[in-house]
Amino acid sequence: VDRDAAHTLRLIGALDLPAYGAPLLARLSGTDELRTEAALDRLVDVALLEETTYGRYVPHDLVRHFARELADTNGSAEAAEAAGAVGATGAVGVSRAVEQALRWYVARARQSLLVLLPPGYERDERLRTTATEAGITTAAAVTAATAMTTATATAPDPEEARSAEPPFASAEEAFAWGDRELPNIVALVERCAREHGDPSGGGTAAYVPVLVRYLFPYLHRGGRLAELDVLGRLALDVARSSGDDEAEAFALTDRAGLHFMSGRAAEALDLNEQGLTLWRKLGVVSCVRRCLNNRGLVLESLGRYAESEETLRQSLELSRQLGDPYGEAVTFSHLGNLAKHTDARAAIAHHERSLALGEVADSVVVRHTAHCNIGYAHLRLGEPAAAVSSFEQSLRVLGDDEDWQGESQTRLGLVRALRELERTDRADRECAHLLDLAERRADQYVAGLARHQRGLLLRARGRTEEAHREWRRALTALDGTASTVTGELRALLAGDA
Repeated sequence: VDRDAAHTLRLIGALDLPAYGAPLLARLSGTDELRTEAALDRLVDVALLEETTYGRYVPHDLVRHFARELADTNGSAEAAEAAGAVGATGAVGVSRAVEQALRWYVARARQSLLVLLPPGYERDERLRTTATEAGITTAAAVTAATAMTTATATAPDPEEARSAEPPFASAEEAFAWGDRELPNIVALVERCAREHGDPSGGGTAAYVPVLVRYLFPYLHRGGRLAELDVLGRLALDVARSSGDDEAEAFALTDRAGLHFMSGRAAEALDLNEQGLTLWRKLGVVSCVRRCLNNRGLVLESLGRYAESEETLRQSLELSRQLGDPYGEAVTFSHLGNLAKHTDARAAIAHHERSLALGEVADSVVVRHTAHCNIGYAHLRLGEPAAAVSSFEQSLRVLGDDEDWQGESQTRLGLVRALRELERTDRADRECAHLLDLAERRADQYVAGLARHQRGLLLRARGRTEEAHREWRRALTALDGTASTVTGELRALLAGDA
């Protein structure tokens, strides 16, 4: 193969990822994307790579092994340049390539955050530079300066590349990028975590917490819970081992969000409390407010209503001090969920206030969540027809935007309301669609809730044996969660025995 193709193959071996695209390899090799695509196509022509989908390339198994060996050996000066380390040993070249790849992913994840989160406190919080991150930026600058003095030609400085990364044109584009690159990100982060503390690893694991923090809006709204579990655990481990309190606080509160979405409210509360303690110590008021909002939500789900209300009132006061209508909207949403247990009409008033504040904050997520919650209040009042209207409006407001937590709850409520109206054909279709969406995301919690509803629909048609199968599968999926549905499932199975 020619020089460009050889350079590209060496980079493929250095990174050892599930699949490759031209943008990442072009950034590492210091060439433009068209030239890199041409090199990849030539590797396809000689059967060293396979183009599995448009623009995504995968090495054959033997080629992958050969490329790893190629990257681990001393290459020519030109090949070493492609790995970002002129004249260096193979190990250093591999380490440098991995570091540059991580920094590229950090830069692209940052761009995804900018398009997925509206301007406001949460965006500013996630863009903060922690002490450890400031240190690795300085170290990267020193490395780049050293390379400039020891070679006549080097790969571009990734810090310059970071500022040059083009923004995503839309949220849809950011989600599409995330879906393509997520397997690579997980593989790269797991590799860095394994090598954490290894001097030859070059400290690349220090990039993991910031990468996961930037990715969180994509992972959370996209419902990528399995990947969020892996990445969040590793980010927390690295943050703790590096002694970075701020990075640890972010990782704790984000991991609490994962546990809550997965139905593990007690674990979510514990993690959120740890994060809240750190944010109070650090004195970051907006992050304290966010933790209080989350604490109030989790306490409500655990049935600790008085503590929930006290916490949410504290959060509301901080939101007003900060002048943050988005934060106020979230708090009124949680207060509405709390009020529905005693006064569903009052709950609707809270959700309508949240909706109005969501308009001020220009937040699609807040507005569609408000309509969803109003739907649940109507269910509580025995008004399924009004509930259907609210759930349908929630889905219209969401449109093509991604918010799996809100969408899944809306679709679940819609199934319940349709079932209560005995509109079973549509309820069946909606339930099947929800279950498909949940299983595609490996979301066992929502899948379990959907199977509970499917079982009720089957029983209403007299298909008791099939209903029992669904309920048993639901019980397995919900095992270990705080869902009240588990008790109902056991009662259903026992009552029909």
